[in-house]
Amino acid sequence: MCVFCEIVNGNIPSTKVYEDEKMLAFKDLNPVAPVHFLCVPKEHIENANAITAENSELVAHIFSKIPEIASSQGIDSYRIINNCGTDAGQTVMHLHFHVIGGTKLGEKLI
Repeated sequence: MCVFCEIVNGNIPSTKVYEDEKMLAFKDLNPVAPVHFLCVPKEHIENANAITAENSELVAHIFSKIPEIASSQGIDSYRIINNCGTDAGQTVMHLHFHVIGGTKLGEKLI
């Protein structure tokens, strides 16, 4: 089982910032900004290439909740990042979105 499924199932501890029946948001263990949390669907989806008509509502749900979660963390300006595949830097093969903020982030992405 993947590490994010283990976190969703409560087998690995995390610092939760939001949870509902469809998703979990928790603080990143290696933050790159003052605010850095991950949003994952509770259903295992490998990456953005595996989003389908059947599971895309989970992604829509996550994106509808991000503003609320960001606000609860004290930010209203943030960047959302998704790495799709190993060449793009995806290290956990479970769809997830990094939400980072709390500092001025330049325009440059890499």
